[in-house]
Amino acid sequence: MYDSDKIIPGLIIFVLFITFPVWYNHGDASAEPKPELPKGVKECVLPVADMRAEHMQLLNKWRDEVLRDGDWAFDVKVAGKKYQKSLMNTCMECHKSRKKFCEKCHKYASVTPYCWDCHFAPVE
Repeated sequence: MYDSDKIIPGLIIFVLFITFPVWYNHGDASAEPKPELPKGVKECVLPVADMRAEHMQLLNKWRDEVLRDGDWAFDVKVAGKKYQKSLMNTCMECHKSRKKFCEKCHKYASVTPYCWDCHFAPVE
């Protein structure tokens, strides 16, 4: 075999380089973040599981309905309450800290939301 003294060490270095993330973390993922929930608030506009899975779709839907149709009212069928379709006036009313609530999960998921391109971040 020609140049085996170069190919075999090259293959070993290649395999080590490709598998580096796995053995560096010992196969463990980092712990799931625990965002700081607001004190005294027992319910959100939707159930917690739905909000975790679909909050961005809900915010995009609210944005489109408010800007295109002028529809600001959000009726919650279960509780019979009405909320305003607004990130700042509804969501941030309870979840006051962007750093303690929003950014914990977004950093964990490596997501950069564009909410703050238009909305002002709350003063903390």
